[in-house]
Amino acid sequence: MAIKITGLSHKTAPVELRERLHIPEELYPEALKALQTKVPEGLIFSTCNRFEIMANDETTPESREQLIDFISDMRRISTREFEPFLYHHSDSDAVRHVFRVTSSLDSMVIGEPQILGQMKQFFALAQQHRSIGFILNSVMERAFMVAKKVRRETLIASNAVSISSVAVELATKIFGRLDGKTALIVGAGKMSVQSIKHLQSRGVKLVLVTNRTFQNAADLAASIKGRAVPFESMVDCLAEADIIISSTGSSNFIIRKDDVVRAMAIRKNKPIFLIDIAVPRDIDPQINQIDNTFLYDIDDLKNVSEANRKEREKEADRAEEIVAREAELFWNRLKTLDIAPTIREIQHRIDALRQSEIERTLKKIGPLTDEQRAALENLANSLTNKITQSSFAELRALANQPDSFEKIELIRKLFKL
Repeated sequence: MAIKITGLSHKTAPVELRERLHIPEELYPEALKALQTKVPEGLIFSTCNRFEIMANDETTPESREQLIDFISDMRRISTREFEPFLYHHSDSDAVRHVFRVTSSLDSMVIGEPQILGQMKQFFALAQQHRSIGFILNSVMERAFMVAKKVRRETLIASNAVSISSVAVELATKIFGRLDGKTALIVGAGKMSVQSIKHLQSRGVKLVLVTNRTFQNAADLAASIKGRAVPFESMVDCLAEADIIISSTGSSNFIIRKDDVVRAMAIRKNKPIFLIDIAVPRDIDPQINQIDNTFLYDIDDLKNVSEANRKEREKEADRAEEIVAREAELFWNRLKTLDIAPTIREIQHRIDALRQSEIERTLKKIGPLTDEQRAALENLANSLTNKITQSSFAELRALANQPDSFEKIELIRKLFKL
């Protein structure tokens, strides 16, 4: 057992690089299949804020290099372009890291609930494509339990602020008030639904919804008493919108500089606020060059989320203590489970030898009464139990030592297991 995590996040890499490494949903099965050729167990996390690979591989010392090569080959990017931004965690540190991520302690907005759902989705896909086994299954299942414990025992999720709500909070700071404003939402996914809820709670008058599948836009618009816009007509509606929030899965810009220039002319240069919370980005960053336009991408939201982070520091500290404690307990238990098969095999070997010696002795001394035979068997059982009891206790203690795996391997060789 050797758990490793290699990856990068919003804390170490810019959005441009995260865009290039992001794996689209349709390519995820292919990525998992390719990862299985590198490591016995592997799991990929690919969100707008992070790209990580978690692996269990004790057979390959150079597995870190294999994971880096896998990223390079899978995303067709030179290692020198992303390797300086990578972080690496091993064993207990890797367990603690994934517990922190799942508990939203490593998110851009601490306490946001989206990451837990995303991690469950990646876990389900890995199970579906059989890229993980007992060890990583155990790690992820425990990570989900720890995340629930953190939310139950701390206030870290109280008044939780998601990326979408941070976007709306930033819009409020730009305009002062959102009463009477019109918003255009591009995309009909969960992030769009959350954005609409926050916008309407701040008094936005009208919400326009557009999506490549018009029926999805129509259904969402009907549910919030908004207005659906055909995707091909979206550009014509830019001038009507004071606030534009875009979150689609497009691989190209869907709102370009020329589109906004025309919209601003129609608006007579009234300010327009755009937030691009998609990875890859939906909105051409050159739009920021236009007067009275305010464009923010997902990295720009860090400034607002940092203020919320400070308010939650006390609760985050408590959550960190829970995660650290749970990670240590789980890692120790995981190592104990790793020694369990060895103990069972040794016990089986000793039981077989004891029974063999009893039968051999009985043949030498001749027939015995039932009481005499029972006495002989009790003597053999007592001797082996006294020997194994202390020996097995020492073996279990090995699980908590730094070089436990090497020592266990030596013991297996001595017993020819």
